[in-house]
Amino acid sequence: MKMKKKIPTEADLKRLEVESWGTWSKEVSEFDWSYGDTETCYILEGEVEVTDPETNEKIQFSKGDLVQFEKGLKCVWNVKKPVRKYFNFDLKFGDID
Repeated sequence: MKMKKKIPTEADLKRLEVESWGTWSKEVSEFDWSYGDTETCYILEGEVEVTDPETNEKIQFSKGDLVQFEKGLKCVWNVKKPVRKYFNFDLKFGDID
């Protein structure tokens, strides 16, 4: 599994210092994406489905979810409702567990 999500606790968000991360937003759209590094993000608003076309694995996430994408993942983002998120490339895959 190259994608995972969880509903974080307030303690998780403080430990990860989520509010110090960068922010990113995107309108409703669909696009290919690949990860040169592991990305961890906390969803502030929106609704997204990401698909790994190699395995057909899908992950859906929305406001309040903490999501992680493993380095090397090639995927398709389907932004169903405009998304806004905090993001970070400094964590290792698994650090949100």
